[in-house]
Amino acid sequence: MLKIGITGGIGSGKSIVCRCFQLLDVPVYDSDARAKWVMHGDPELREGLISTFGPNTFDAQGNLDRPYLAQRVFHNQEELAKLNALVHPQVRKDFHRWLEAHAQAPYILKEAALMFESTAYTQVDHVLTVSAPVALRQKRTLARDPHRTAQDIDAIIHKQLPEEERLRRSQFVLYNDDRQLVLPQVIQLHQTFLGLASNSSHH
Repeated sequence: MLKIGITGGIGSGKSIVCRCFQLLDVPVYDSDARAKWVMHGDPELREGLISTFGPNTFDAQGNLDRPYLAQRVFHNQEELAKLNALVHPQVRKDFHRWLEAHAQAPYILKEAALMFESTAYTQVDHVLTVSAPVALRQKRTLARDPHRTAQDIDAIIHKQLPEEERLRRSQFVLYNDDRQLVLPQVIQLHQTFLGLASNSSHH
C-alpha cells in the first residue's frame, strides 16, 4: 500500500484538501485528531502525561486540558520533547493498527501539520504539501480561530518549517492560493497516486 503524507502550514487548507480526497474514497489518517483520541483513550499514556505534567493535565471530567498542556510546552523545548516522547510512540502504534484496518485501499493519506518537524515523514512514501501564501494563511486562520490574535498566528508560523523548506522536501505540491481550483488538482494527484500504487504493487 502506498502511503502519502499530507502537510501544510497553519491556514494552508489541508483539511479541505483531505476532505476532497475522502470524497474519492481515499482513507485519511488525521494525526492531530488521532493523537487527541490516543491521549484520552490510552491508559498508559494518560498515566505518563499525569506523572510528567501533573494532575491538571486532565480536567474533573477526565478530558485532556489542551490549553494547560499547550501553555506548558509552547515556549519550553524540554517540556515539548517530553510530551513528544510520550505521545509519538503511541500515535505510531495507532497508525499501524489503522493501516491494517485499511489494507485494501490502493493508497492512504496521513495528515500531519508537523510532517518534517517530527519523524512523521519517515513513515510515508511521498509527501504532498498544501501551499498558500503566508498573508492568505494568516487571514484564513484569523477568520477560522477568532480567539487567536495575529501575533499568536505569527508565533505558530515561525515555529513551523519555512514554506520554501517544506516545498523543497516534498515530492508533490497542491496550490490552495485562491487562484487555482483545488478539486482539479486533487483529481490529478489522485490519478498520479493510483498509478504509483499500482506500480509499487507489481514490484
